[in-house]
Amino acid sequence: MGKSKKRLSIALAMLTALTFVLSACGGNNNSSANSGNSASGSGGSSEKPVNLIWYTIGTPQKDVDKVMAEVSKYTQEKIGATITMKMIDWGDYTQKMQVNVASGEPMDIMFTSAGGFDYVQNARKGAFMQLDDLLNQYGQDLKNTIDPAFLEGSKVDGHNYGIPANKELPQLEVWRFNKNLVDKYNLDITNVRSLESIEPLLKTIKEKEPNVTPFAMDKNYVPYVPYDYIIQNLPMAVKLDTTDYKVVDILETPEMKAALTTMHKYYQAGYVAPEAATTGSTSDLMTSGNWFMDRAQSQPLADNVWSASYGYPVVSTPASDAIITNTSVQGSIMAISANSEHPDKAMQFLNLLNTDPVLRNMVDSGIEGTHYKKTDDKHIENLPESKNYDMPSYSLGNNMLLYLNPNDPDDKWEQFKKFNAEGKDSPILSFNFDSTKVATEMAAVQNVKEQFWASLMTGTVDPEEYLPKAIQKFKEAGLDKIMAEAQTQLDAWKAANGK
Repeated sequence: MGKSKKRLSIALAMLTALTFVLSACGGNNNSSANSGNSASGSGGSSEKPVNLIWYTIGTPQKDVDKVMAEVSKYTQEKIGATITMKMIDWGDYTQKMQVNVASGEPMDIMFTSAGGFDYVQNARKGAFMQLDDLLNQYGQDLKNTIDPAFLEGSKVDGHNYGIPANKELPQLEVWRFNKNLVDKYNLDITNVRSLESIEPLLKTIKEKEPNVTPFAMDKNYVPYVPYDYIIQNLPMAVKLDTTDYKVVDILETPEMKAALTTMHKYYQAGYVAPEAATTGSTSDLMTSGNWFMDRAQSQPLADNVWSASYGYPVVSTPASDAIITNTSVQGSIMAISANSEHPDKAMQFLNLLNTDPVLRNMVDSGIEGTHYKKTDDKHIENLPESKNYDMPSYSLGNNMLLYLNPNDPDDKWEQFKKFNAEGKDSPILSFNFDSTKVATEMAAVQNVKEQFWASLMTGTVDPEEYLPKAIQKFKEAGLDKIMAEAQTQLDAWKAANGK
């Protein structure tokens, strides 16, 4: 299995976790052309090269220094800068970056997102440099290349503090199925959409396949309801078809109550694993193939990627509309440190990374002939050494410059652009809540969430009994005060933006 296929599918499978890996939805090895002028701004080998320190997310790879040595030869020639990359593992990234920023650790460029080292919060705290002037001076190629919705949707209080990866723009939820079981029992998935619609399929699998988990999920599962959350992991949200922009407690909505009732019914019927509320990951099920269906976030051609990764066919069908949200726009961003000594060079590098296919593919796939080989002008195949340089594509810049995987069609990136163009904007796209005034309540509400959320969402407990308890506990923790503050800010934003 190709590493790039594997890494995307892992990221996509974890998307439902609403963690930074979520934010992480994928992107992957492939190519498209628009390179732009690679050497915008000053540069050239006549200057003494500057070394840029780049912190990014992902399991540290054995060949990072080897690849960066090659990258540096290229960037030194193009912009007079060399690159040192420091990778921090997924689970440690947020905490370690908080320490690095607080201690003044030297760094120039860093990964941030809606869920990993929180982009909006850290922009407001002053961790990142405001990029408006730098973008105009050194990022014109980049501005002409990236979908404008990414740069617009990642503004904080009207300013850019990072360069989002050009990848899939909307968030599209899908039901994923193990196709071997769909085919074995001749199941029809064409009319599946709502949570209720999957029941006959789950019943069939439960009766005929006692060793299979019919509905796979982990503790981060949340039933889909047509709302956009104000903050990714807390229960306040605005309805997607809102006209009044009212902030509501998601637990008090009829849609969530109905969904939790259905989930409890599924749990009692044995469709959901008994330990779902405490399970950290479903990767073991995916490896073994002992699952029938789950829900994930998708992108064009994701079925190909999942199938290649798991080693058996996976098919999917939509469970939501494709909605452009802050979480999807801010899923992968590179920021320049407020303390960078070389902000001009850092921006020149980010401009190059997002417009130059040679650099972008080297950073993504490593060294040609060592880590991969080209099979034609667009497609590549991984070589055995690729195991030493297995990078999370989505996190590293403009995905639409990447070479294609062996199973990708030539028009992959055109399909992405069409998908992006057809996404619908969330009504609160680009509204970013400032929680400074309710920091104490935010901490208390987070504690209540830890207590109730997973068991309710996975159907483990009866919502008739536990939903009123959870609602009451959230109120006692100060959720109403947070919602009132969010409403005040949202009303002001709505007026300012002529909504």
